[in-house]
Amino acid sequence: MMRWWLVLGAVNAFLAVGAGAFGAHGLKARLSPDLLVIFETGARYHMYHSLGLVAVGLFGYLRPTSLLSGAGWAMLVGILLFSGSLYALALTGVRTLGAITPLGGLGFLAGWALLALAAWRAAP
Repeated sequence: MMRWWLVLGAVNAFLAVGAGAFGAHGLKARLSPDLLVIFETGARYHMYHSLGLVAVGLFGYLRPTSLLSGAGWAMLVGILLFSGSLYALALTGVRTLGAITPLGGLGFLAGWALLALAAWRAAP
């Protein structure tokens, strides 16, 4: 399973770079400045948590545990809900999509908490 977190982290990092470039170059003239900032926030958090998935995968090779899988799932759900809702909000202008964003933030928090707990338990 840890290999999958590495793969998912790398694929999501690839997508985050693509989203960031698309926002900076393809959307700059099409979105209002406030919507562009929202899109860029989605891309930034997408990248942070892609790296979190890579960390889950690498740590899992050293000390595999179900806490790490939980951390990976929480971060992945966070990416989908947080970044996905911000991308959709920016592209459509439908502000009610912002109501989903905090759920993704909770996924991010849970992912980092589970990763910290796994690290704490793995320490000698």
